[in-house]
Amino acid sequence: MTSSRRSLAAFVLLAFFILGSFQSAHAFPAFARKYGLRCSACHEAWPMLNAFGQKFKDNGYQLMDDRDSPIWQNNGYWPVTFRITPYWHRDSTDKVSTDQASTGQQKVTINGFDLSGLDILSGGTIYKNISFLMVPSADETGAFHFESVNVRFDNVAHSSWLNFKMGKFELDNLVSEKREITLSGNGANYLIYHFIPATCAGCADDSNVFGQVGDNQLGVEWLGHSYDDRTRISATLMSTNDGNVDLPTNSYGGFFAASQAFDAGKLGLQRVGFYAMVGQSPTYYLTSGGTPLGFGSLGNKTFTREGFVGLFYLGKLDFQVVTQHGEDDAFLATGTAANTALPTGARNATWNGGLVETHYVYNPQLIFIQRYDWVRMSQQATPGTPSTLGNMDQLTFGYRYYPFMTSRAGLAWHNEYSWLRQRGMAPDGTDLTTGTLMLGLDFDF
Repeated sequence: MTSSRRSLAAFVLLAFFILGSFQSAHAFPAFARKYGLRCSACHEAWPMLNAFGQKFKDNGYQLMDDRDSPIWQNNGYWPVTFRITPYWHRDSTDKVSTDQASTGQQKVTINGFDLSGLDILSGGTIYKNISFLMVPSADETGAFHFESVNVRFDNVAHSSWLNFKMGKFELDNLVSEKREITLSGNGANYLIYHFIPATCAGCADDSNVFGQVGDNQLGVEWLGHSYDDRTRISATLMSTNDGNVDLPTNSYGGFFAASQAFDAGKLGLQRVGFYAMVGQSPTYYLTSGGTPLGFGSLGNKTFTREGFVGLFYLGKLDFQVVTQHGEDDAFLATGTAANTALPTGARNATWNGGLVETHYVYNPQLIFIQRYDWVRMSQQATPGTPSTLGNMDQLTFGYRYYPFMTSRAGLAWHNEYSWLRQRGMAPDGTDLTTGTLMLGLDFDF
């Protein structure tokens, strides 16, 4: 990467910390109100689900009793939850190109009070075995989009193995980025779910912006599970447009997942599984007067993501483990249109990564969090590129204290710090490190 491009990358990264510190996450006091349950019935620590909560979700937000259908609910019941987080943050990047620095680059630190975006969450049953989820979300400026909108048909032909969903939804992955318990600018994102290989000197950017496992996607999903939810399997057909509306890419992808839970006696329920994302992404678009139209995509090339997932519980201590292998076709990895020649020696980009997230539930009102993420390039797209360029390491730790959790509302005092290092991504070609500290009041009603 040239110095100017690294400067731009550092600036965009810093802006991302300020403007995009929080991911949408789902927690519904509305469900607790409907069934007269505590939030802790479904959440180990909201918004993170426990085994019962996962089964409730897999059943289409139903307990499989007479109260599932809305016709049995009090007319005053309204299945809507609001969630937003006022917070204080401190974000720093150690090397940013500035005109004020005598060396041309300096450490930049920003801090102050701010707001997260707003989630308006509505979900439940339209009728027995027909469920829905709708999440209009706004960024901190109030600009809205639809994070999720889908309708699901549950227990078709009275079988738990036949459940179908259509719309925009989270991919069926056990370790959910939409239900994660970390919130800071760095910590709110799982690196391997969004990783794109770094660029190199003299080659174009990796153009595959659609292979994002962590983002909600537009498509249709089949989910099947045993009655006790120990065995789960799913398949999704999706447009490879990363969930963006009005962006016809003329390409599709598939996401496949399966998992098995087993009882480990006093240690409780453990679960292991795998997932695979296979798709095609366009390399160029139709043009008019030489200007790309942004639609009529052409030159589709393939990408893949394969991962292993484990959820392990040891009393008050539990671990979420994910490992993933990723690969982008050489045309995507070098940002080359498929109707032109590849750069000399260009090849597929491949990488491996993972995360280990630990939770220690001291009691139902206090949880301690730690996570380590990493990504390692195994093959750069262009020969001669440093083998470590773009490698990432991230460490996140913090705690959440819940003064109260009721069927009406929830409040968490959230404190978190996250540190990120990217190899070779500073303006001068050295490592780039960033740190985010946040203290906030995370609440929903």
